[in-house]
Amino acid sequence: MNYALATIIQFNQGTNDVTVKARGMAISKAVDVVEIVRRRFMQNAKVKEIRIGTEVLGEGADVRNVSTMEIVITKA
Repeated sequence: MNYALATIIQFNQGTNDVTVKARGMAISKAVDVVEIVRRRFMQNAKVKEIRIGTEVLGEGADVRNVSTMEIVITKA
């Protein structure tokens, strides 16, 4: 809920687009935040763009791939 409120505060301060970013296991939380904002607080908000990717983290034998997601929300 804190992330949803932070997103709404950004919109109330005059921002037209807000990007919600997440990596790994937090991706589901980012999707939840966007849906809470769209369904409960700002019914006129639309998902403008969704970007997915992979980041390589670590060094040597500890290298691993971590999924990333960016969701851009805009005022309609």
